[in-house]
Amino acid sequence: MEVSLPTIVIFILSIVILTSAWRAVRWVWLKPKKLERCLREQGLSGNSYRLPFGDLKESSRMIKHAKSKPMNLTHDIAPRVLPFVYQTVKNYGKNSFIWMGPTPRVNIMDPEQVKDVFSKIYAFRKPREHPLSKLLATGVADYEAEKWAKHRKIINPAFHLEKLKNMLPVFHQSCKDMIGKWENLVAEKGLIELDVWPHLQNLASDMISRTAFGSSYEEGSMIFELQREQAELLMKLIQSVYVPGGRNNRNVGMNIKEVVEECKLFYFAGQETTSVLLVWTLVVLSKYPNWQARAREEVLQVFGENKPDFEGLNHLKVVTMILYEVLRLYPPLAVLNRTVHEDTKLGNLYLPAGIGISLPTILVHLDSELWGDDAKEFKPERFAEGISKATKGQVSFFPFGWGPRICIGQNFALMEAKLVLSMILRSFSLELSPAYAHAPHSVITLQPQYGAHLILRHL
Repeated sequence: MEVSLPTIVIFILSIVILTSAWRAVRWVWLKPKKLERCLREQGLSGNSYRLPFGDLKESSRMIKHAKSKPMNLTHDIAPRVLPFVYQTVKNYGKNSFIWMGPTPRVNIMDPEQVKDVFSKIYAFRKPREHPLSKLLATGVADYEAEKWAKHRKIINPAFHLEKLKNMLPVFHQSCKDMIGKWENLVAEKGLIELDVWPHLQNLASDMISRTAFGSSYEEGSMIFELQREQAELLMKLIQSVYVPGGRNNRNVGMNIKEVVEECKLFYFAGQETTSVLLVWTLVVLSKYPNWQARAREEVLQVFGENKPDFEGLNHLKVVTMILYEVLRLYPPLAVLNRTVHEDTKLGNLYLPAGIGISLPTILVHLDSELWGDDAKEFKPERFAEGISKATKGQVSFFPFGWGPRICIGQNFALMEAKLVLSMILRSFSLELSPAYAHAPHSVITLQPQYGAHLILRHL
């Protein structure tokens, strides 16, 4: 029996269409429902899967509503910053999950389980990135397996303490320039109302530019502005369903393109982390003048009118306590996400490959079961004997992540913050302006939506 060519073509096309349709059905319905049954059988709770967006539309709606107006001046910011996850945990408990499109994401808040997720870096990996996120920056923070290990090993020496010591004069000059501008603004009246947020962003960018690339912020301002715009666009894209494609990890070398990407990451992540830590610290100290006074007294006792040095910065106990408490209440990243790379046991949970993991930093940091009834209050004294004592040895404080993949630049950011805070407190007293509107929100990092309007008085 002779079969015509058109018949063969139609047959092949039919097979292709049916195969594609079957894969689509599996991806958007059969697999999600199977994973949902698996999670529910283990006692986890959450909304039933809704094709094809899961909880994304509701999450986006809640974020939009939360950002529509400022909140009261409290540190209980999770309902505004992470509204859907907050509501899910409130409704279903800590053993809960949400839907990111057809993928369930399990909320992990138990310190032992959090520790396992951070420790088992080959089982719990970074989520597959959105294709357009590469425009913002990619690098050691996003790489996995051998490529991550290779890049981390190459970059580590740049953050040794001896290298950081050598950066202090540059940090000092950048901060001196900013304070000089503030002093000129204050000179006429002795005080001024100022939105310090853009100034701190420019300062952090200037310090990164000078230490890493030998140029000032003004010379690289276009790069920073483009990165900020890309960050805002990326946050909008994250709220949509991304159909994943292939990803290549075979090349573990550091070619020129990868070096450029690491520089972009250092530019963006470095200035973002420092600027948000500083802005929330100034806001908080403006609200708590007694802690502001204690920090200033310590700075004057350690440095007097001398230039801050490395040894002195390490002796700032009160300042360090304040910075840790700010990082607890206002962590740079409100949530950290991972993907289960292979079928894995996590405590008493069985997690199939492909499932998502959510580590809601801000919820863990504010958990009264872990931190006490005063968890939502600003009490730096909880860190008087260090992090280990404050956390009772548990992994319940991770503003820079934890484990092998802890942020490589955390010491860099903390040293910058200590120096800048010391220099500001010696020159100015800080108060909240009546124009200040408390509105933390996430644009990759936790930022003040309406700026940070403070009243500066020259001392």
